[in-house]
Amino acid sequence: MPVQNRIVKVQKRNRALVRFDPDKIGKAISRAAESIGGFQTDFLPGVNDQIFSAHGSDEGIATFLADTAIVCLNADPHHLISNFPPRIETIQDTVLHALRSHGFQKTADAYECYRWGRHWLREGAISKEQFAGNGFPRERIHKILEWNRGHGVDTVAGLNESVRSGRIKDVIGAALAVYDASLDEAAQKVVTRLNAGDRLRMIWVSGPSSSGKTTTTVKLTQRLEKHGLRFLMLNLDDYFWSSIEHPTDWLNDRNYEAPEALDIQLLNEHLRRLLDGKPIDKPIYSFKEGRRVGTKQVKLEPGQILLLDCLHGFYPPISEGIDASAQFRLYIEAMNVLYEGDGSTKRLTQCTDARLIRRMLRDAKHRNHGALATILHWHYVRYGELFSIIPLMGLGDHMVNGGLPFDLPALKPFFFGKGGLLPKPEEFAPYAGFLDARIRYDRVKALLESVDGFTEEQTSTCDLIPGDAVIREFIGGSTIKIPHNE
Repeated sequence: MPVQNRIVKVQKRNRALVRFDPDKIGKAISRAAESIGGFQTDFLPGVNDQIFSAHGSDEGIATFLADTAIVCLNADPHHLISNFPPRIETIQDTVLHALRSHGFQKTADAYECYRWGRHWLREGAISKEQFAGNGFPRERIHKILEWNRGHGVDTVAGLNESVRSGRIKDVIGAALAVYDASLDEAAQKVVTRLNAGDRLRMIWVSGPSSSGKTTTTVKLTQRLEKHGLRFLMLNLDDYFWSSIEHPTDWLNDRNYEAPEALDIQLLNEHLRRLLDGKPIDKPIYSFKEGRRVGTKQVKLEPGQILLLDCLHGFYPPISEGIDASAQFRLYIEAMNVLYEGDGSTKRLTQCTDARLIRRMLRDAKHRNHGALATILHWHYVRYGELFSIIPLMGLGDHMVNGGLPFDLPALKPFFFGKGGLLPKPEEFAPYAGFLDARIRYDRVKALLESVDGFTEEQTSTCDLIPGDAVIREFIGGSTIKIPHNE
């Protein structure tokens, strides 16, 4: 149905004013949906089913969502003044609001990742070949599904049968062998570059939250130390701004997930000084007090390599002025995918949900944050990674998959039964308007309920899951020292 639009112009990024074309909004939404298989992937009974009933086709749904964004834009009287029209960024923000407000979460993620990827492309931070598109790499997903299919765990039903039959032990061994082989390959790439005469001085390990960066960093280091390499590890958490400079929302929650949460100017200066062989006074940050409580002098010795495990390690301003040839970037993701149920619906489980479950457990065990608080906080996590992590994955010199097919059975026992961490539905009553959190909760709950979990004994000993497996970083029992769990 027609909606009122009195916006005449739009301001481009170069500040030029051009005529506002509402059709472009609908086309952009359609492309985002098409890139993930259509709007049907976002169909949610009780949330947006009436939109599907009323508008039917993908074209009709895209038109409805575009009209919603146009109505929101027209609500700001400033946008109706021809010399003060909405900026491109304002329109994009409004589109995302319209998508997320109606439960089109996956479409919104695809739109946002593509948006920021184009931003980094314009900035010259990435090349066309490094552009990550919508953040859903079809070729890699296909390969993961193919491997899982070959081991009988490409569906939840197949995974459950594997757990019940005991065949999962062989799956665990085979999956960890693939992970370890990928780390071997990464280590060999570093050694090859050094042997070729590269003046490699920094190694970054970066990727989305709860992908397994810490375990991967330690295991990569162990491999490289066997080649005689020496490292200086820098804890970048010490570069957080004081908590007083992180305003809270009405839940008293702070956004530590964006790169701006770090004192990037100081961090960049310190990195460049270290690479120049000069000492720095590295800050010491107390999370208990929410501020820096002192400094410690640090120096990169000749022959040492700076090793950095950082959520936003690929964020261009952090390494500004540092030659790319002096850096090795390892990108880690947690991208195990399988079909829901017996696979007949052709709907895939969400990699982000597996990471959310990991983080819920980690936060509860080591950060004194309940699972409900983690779910309500996750929108900050997702925004940060769609802005400055996933769109920059193409900068990686090597990619490691830290998501493994046995993760869900290993995580399940911590969320059900006596002392189970999964929030109860009624706990969401005060947060009825937090649609994003509620959608994720419902999806995570349904996913965990559909999985046959390991027993507590199986997770507490190393008979089934080795002590150096990535999942141990979250369920406990790791034979690797996990600094942020200390």
